[in-house]
Amino acid sequence: MTGQALRKPGDRAPVEDNAAIRINVGGFKKRLHTDTLSRFPETRLARLLQCRSKESILELCDDYDDAEKEFYFDRNPALFPYVLNFYNTGRLHVMAELCIFSFSQEIEYWGINEFFLDSCCSGAYHCRKMDQDREEWEDKSDEGSTTSSFDELLEFYNDATKFDKQPLGSTRRRVWLMLDNPGYSVASRVISVFSILVVLGSIATMCMNSMSEFSLLDAQGQPTEDPRFEIVEHLGIAWFTLELVARFAAAPDVVHFFELPLNLIDLVSILPFYLTLVINLVVESSPALANLGRVAQVLRLMRIFRILKLARHSTGLRSLGATLRNSYKEVGLLLLYLAVGVSFFSVMAYTVENEDSEDLSTIPACWWWATVSMTTVGYGDVVPLSIAGKLTASACILAGILVVVLPITLIFNKFSLFYKRQKQLEIAMRSCDFDEGIKEVPSVNLRNYYAHKVKSLMASLSNMSRSSPSEHSLNESIH
Repeated sequence: MTGQALRKPGDRAPVEDNAAIRINVGGFKKRLHTDTLSRFPETRLARLLQCRSKESILELCDDYDDAEKEFYFDRNPALFPYVLNFYNTGRLHVMAELCIFSFSQEIEYWGINEFFLDSCCSGAYHCRKMDQDREEWEDKSDEGSTTSSFDELLEFYNDATKFDKQPLGSTRRRVWLMLDNPGYSVASRVISVFSILVVLGSIATMCMNSMSEFSLLDAQGQPTEDPRFEIVEHLGIAWFTLELVARFAAAPDVVHFFELPLNLIDLVSILPFYLTLVINLVVESSPALANLGRVAQVLRLMRIFRILKLARHSTGLRSLGATLRNSYKEVGLLLLYLAVGVSFFSVMAYTVENEDSEDLSTIPACWWWATVSMTTVGYGDVVPLSIAGKLTASACILAGILVVVLPITLIFNKFSLFYKRQKQLEIAMRSCDFDEGIKEVPSVNLRNYYAHKVKSLMASLSNMSRSSPSEHSLNESIH
């Protein structure tokens, strides 16, 4: 130590000026000169030279031997030669067989910054560190996917056990599995395919009914529906109603039935039809309420929501819904980027085009142009005319590509995670057998998860035979 304060009379300083200190790192002993350590005052060993009491010493090391004047550190002795090489050469080197995570933690403990990495090792170090961060993110995603799938599978079995204490439990459970789990059995597949055909037929008739080739007029010359389309519509409503009633009757928990999004979609798909019937009856009985007919026309357009019924039969649509529900931050970030870009480029376009183009004569008019350009839609209804305006449009389009791509990548990663989880859950549900009742809770196969862990470990050990040119300098530091 360089100071003499806080020592009892007759005690010697732990380290004399211009002397050497004794270091013991997990059994690896070495003498280091204070001049060598002082070259890097921000490191842990150099800070030991500024300590003036044993208490301050123990804040930096794990133990201190007064008799031997030795500082002990409970660290990995295999990594300390890299620290010694740094003090001797002023540069850090990394062997190919090292674990980057352990090495990064070690140099952080000794107070050595990554900026001291030599050029021969810096590129490989940062690449390996980025690869490890990506693997850790994938591991967390896989672990989260496995955990979420396991929780959903337990919830599925919990719902199935509720039938054991209910009237006609076994029959209702078979109906519930057949209606709510497409692909569970041959009957469930047939019902799923038929339901998809009915949904598509209902949407097709709604579209064809809007075409002039299929429009009919009544005696008063007012447009009316084709009777053939009405038959298809009524058959579709009958099937959707029967399907919803059957699901409601066979549900394990009737109270919370409509809390599920798919069941709520089933209700919304048939509700406009029945509301339209009620409104038509009211209008016929009370001519003064003829304006309610417009409400009925709006309700008829709500039939398009039936297309959402396909989500019950499509893993991709359910995964998309889960992704949007859990990606509100990324979606908000995307909207924020677009809002900033639209505001900036609309002002730029107004500045350079307000005298040359009537379509871009106001900033609100430029908002539409900037939105269409940044999203790379490009309707072509509003275009800049001057050279400066075209250059601004080019910058707006390029910025729009970057703005849209960045958050979309995050959303796509989440979609892949939810899609993988949903497929695992469907496979687990299809393998369930309730013919003899439920005897035990199923187990989830974690083979893929642990295989990924072992693969990461083997990849780390596969580089043990490799070496780098910095080995010679490390060996010189050890000896």
